[in-house]
Amino acid sequence: MKSILSTRNLKPYQRDLLLGQGFSLVDYDAIEIQFIDFKMPSEIENGIFTSQNGVNAILKTDYSINNCFCVGQKTKALLEGNSLKVIETANYGADLAQIIANKYKERTFYFFCGEQRRDEIPDTLKTSNIEFIEVNTYKTILKPRRYEQKWDGILFYSPSGVESYFTLNKTVDSTTTLFCIGETTANAAKKHSDNIVVSTTTSVESVIKKAVETLK
Repeated sequence: MKSILSTRNLKPYQRDLLLGQGFSLVDYDAIEIQFIDFKMPSEIENGIFTSQNGVNAILKTDYSINNCFCVGQKTKALLEGNSLKVIETANYGADLAQIIANKYKERTFYFFCGEQRRDEIPDTLKTSNIEFIEVNTYKTILKPRRYEQKWDGILFYSPSGVESYFTLNKTVDSTTTLFCIGETTANAAKKHSDNIVVSTTTSVESVIKKAVETLK
């Protein structure tokens, strides 16, 4: 029986996608999200979200945002599910930043992100002379856990998850495949292995599907 480690606790139906195919599975949360206090005007015209974490931080407040620009279909669904209007969506932050630079240069944006955010969006906005205010809404806490077991596949969903896993597990066996939710996560994983498979879309289910297809 082939073994899979997920660096994120899976929902029951997600676990069944693996267990139903005959894999053994261990899942845990390699990172923890903690929301932090922030201030901004009560009404925002344009907001940029790179993850569901930023959206959830806003949903805990009374702030309103007229137009949302986001990364990922899950982020878009969460915004729209809470009656927020999504203007543009892209799979990666770099792509979203380029869309904004090409089409919305005259606007001012609030960029909702974590304390450990990546540079693609702010760098592109600065280069394009687009006015924006960065708002840190959460921080990522690593929760390293050591495993003695060798895995046939490890599922990763963020660069922080990769960092957390390899804090205590310094290497992986050459037969272990690392399945990553997108190119950004894959780039972090490439520091530790050449045996990497990237999901077709940036969703947990897509990572699981790739693992099933590859390891069956």
